[in-house]
Order: sequence, then structure tokens, then C-alpha cells
Amino acid sequence: MIVAANTFSLAQSIQHLAHPAPDGAIITFQLTDGTVMAQGGTDSDWWKLTPDQNGSYVNGTWEQLASLPSGYSPDAFASAVLADGRLLIEGGEYNFGSFELTNQGEIYDPLTNSWTTLQPPPGWQFIGDSPSTVLPNGQFMIGDKLLMNIAMLDPKTMTWKQGVAPGKSDWNAEEGWTLMPDGTVFTFDVKNAPNSERYLPTFREWISAGSTIVDLHSPSPFGCIPYGSHGQYCYYPPGEVGPAILRPDGTVFATGSYTSDGSPAHTAIYTPGTNIKDPGTWAVGPNFSNGDDAGDSFAVLLPNGDVLVEAESGRLYTFDGQNLTAGQFAGGSMMMLPTGQVLIAGTEVYNPAGTSQASWAPKITNFPSAITRGSTYKIAGTQFNGLSQANAFGDEYQTATNYPLVRITNQATGHVFYARTHDHSSMGVATGNKIVSTSFDVPATMESGASSLVVVANGIPSAAVSVTVN
Repeated sequence: MIVAANTFSLAQSIQHLAHPAPDGAIITFQLTDGTVMAQGGTDSDWWKLTPDQNGSYVNGTWEQLASLPSGYSPDAFASAVLADGRLLIEGGEYNFGSFELTNQGEIYDPLTNSWTTLQPPPGWQFIGDSPSTVLPNGQFMIGDKLLMNIAMLDPKTMTWKQGVAPGKSDWNAEEGWTLMPDGTVFTFDVKNAPNSERYLPTFREWISAGSTIVDLHSPSPFGCIPYGSHGQYCYYPPGEVGPAILRPDGTVFATGSYTSDGSPAHTAIYTPGTNIKDPGTWAVGPNFSNGDDAGDSFAVLLPNGDVLVEAESGRLYTFDGQNLTAGQFAGGSMMMLPTGQVLIAGTEVYNPAGTSQASWAPKITNFPSAITRGSTYKIAGTQFNGLSQANAFGDEYQTATNYPLVRITNQATGHVFYARTHDHSSMGVATGNKIVSTSFDVPATMESGASSLVVVANGIPSAAVSVTVN
């Protein structure tokens, strides 16, 4: 099947932040207290964007956070916001601007504004820009860039388990990983393009997901790139691919990098099978226009179900399931905000058109009707994790937002407060009718009185419930 060709639209809207990131924003992460954490332009400095009292990120303010420890200033690393609310970064293709494939790592605790060193998986001398994801059980999974090894970190015990899962067709270099509703991890290969595959955590093995039909990876122009303490090793990059986004209909929209023959860069659409070991099927998607491609770039799932892709040129494209529509230019990292807007490079937001379907929203089924400032409570319901990780990059820079945020609005003043969430019962996606839960900390400084509370996942809020803040 070939879906419709490109169209052009000027419907997208972009607003500049009143206060742009003071040192730029290489990459941004949505913390569970509603703030945004950004890596600054020097790689080792970090900043926090706090929305204003009306919940506006456009009018929000920045403050500097603790810098990374001496000796670690990474670019292009594996990353995740964990179920306990901490931010993990691991590795880095570059360190202090030099190609290093460092195996260093750190975990940031927003409660103490401090970094703690994360030891690499046993025996892993090099990590660099490795693929990673958080599994539904909360474990952090990372792939060895140079081999077929994978490793799992248990954030509760801070211990690694690692090894080679059978069935992998190639090493993990330059791949992007997409978490699926059945808990499997999907990827389309770079070194072994146009093959695709899935990791099955239950069976601890990889299985084929078939051919992408069109080639989504770029050729590599680099040859040998020396690395190691004395430059004694050679890394031969296999090329690049674009980001892949799981959509509300259960399909994955996969984007490609530039092609070797100069033809337009491709996209493809993956439809999962009917059971966990069914390889699924692929269909050819629309090509990029204007000579654009999405190799090593960003994409987000918009609340209306469309995918917003930033091409290498900086031009934004939207995919609605059939058409790939070219729009305005905007350059830099992209991340979904709880307002449904997309933060771009810490300097502007993209305002999408349309609205989400009611069935996509989180639903609160159990909550406290009265809450006290400074106290912690549990809230439960369905679809607290959203239908997708909602954010993707070609390989590194994982900024998934498939976890619940709690937003409380005082009915008298209209002021907005986010209650820090943590210890989510699931880190899956599209969890359907399964009851999931999270804990939330009521801010000690928030206003008391009658308030409304919503759970937000990937920019889509639940219906509000009434609470009294004491």
C-alpha cells in the first residue's frame, strides 16, 4: 500500500517563549513535577523551566540546576525519566566535544538537585549514543552500540543484568527503540537495513518484524572513526535513521534518512501482528519533499494523533495517517508539554491544531477528595501512561513522556500547580482498561481551598475531579 503524497499547509502556529533558555537547550526532559529540565549549550550545565502561576510555559522562568560532575560533559547519550521521578543519562557519543563513546553516566534527583554517578553495566567499556527505553516494569534497558548485548538496570536496587538475547540480526548502533503496547521493544535496523525486529522481554529474545520495504537508513560517509584511550579502535558508522512514533491506532510511523541514490527520503508504516510473536506487516509511507530527510532528528505525537517530525533542514512536517504535510521551519530539540504544546529548543512552542479523542484520555477512578499541603497520596485509573512514548529521535536522546502528571487548579484564583508524581505502577503504553496508579506530593506552597485535579499523559488531560486542599 502506498499512502497519499505530500501536501503543504501553513496551519501550524509557533510562539516564542518570553524567556528563552539562557544557554540554549540541546535536549529537554519533562520532569514529573511539571517543570522541564534542559541540557545547556556547554553540555555540562543544566537548567529548569517552571511554568507561571497560570500554567503557561511560554511565560515560564528558568533557573540553573546543579552541573554535571567534573570529567563528564556528554553529547548524544541514552536517557530516561524513571518511574521514581529521577532523570538518568548514560554514555555519550562525545565528551567535551571529542568523539569518545564514553561509558560514564549520572542520575539526577530533583528533590536534592544533585547528580549521583551511575556505574556502567559490567564489562561495558564503551556506550556512546546507545538506544534505550524504560520497560513497563520500570527497568531501564540499554543496547551496546558496538555489539548485540543489552543490559537492564533495576532503579530500585541500582543493579545491572546484561547479556546477549538470541535472535538479534545486527548490533545496536544508531537504532531507535519504540515501546509497544504489548511490552515489546520495536526497532528497524541500520546496519542490517531494511530489516526490523522486536525484543520480547517475556522470552528474552529478538524476533523479526519483517522488511521495511523501503530503505530508511542513510549510507555512512565516515569510514573509520578512531576511539579508545589511544585511538586504537575503529568505529565504522552504519548510517542513520529517523525517529519512529507509535500512533493511537497502534501503528508505528517510521521515518528515514537521506538515500544513497539521491531519491527522496522515505517513510514506512508498521502494523503489529495479532499476537506477541506475529511479525506484523509494513506499508510504504509518503516521501519527504523539498529534499528533506529525518535522519537523526526529532518527532513527537501530537494530542490530535498526528506525528510532528522535524526534518534535518529544520522544516516541520505533520503525518496524519496518510499525508506528510510540510510546514514552517523551527530548529532544535522537541518535546511534548502537559499543555499539549511542543517545546522546541527551549526557545519556542508549537501549538498544534485539533483535539484528542475522548477515548485517548486518562480516566481517574480512585482519588482522595481532600488533600493536605506537603502530604503524599495515591491516585488510580486507566491510561495514565498515554498511548505512546510520544517523543523520539533517530537513536540517542530518548525523551519519552509516557508517565502521569498531576495538575491541580485552584477554583478561586485559577492558579495552576503540579504535584510531583513518582512510583508509577506501570511504565507501559496504551495500557487500556488496566487499573494503574501513581503517588503524588501536594506542594507545600500551593493555595488551599476548592480545586480541580486532572491527570495528564502526553499532553492529554483526564476529566477533572474536585478536591479540597487543606
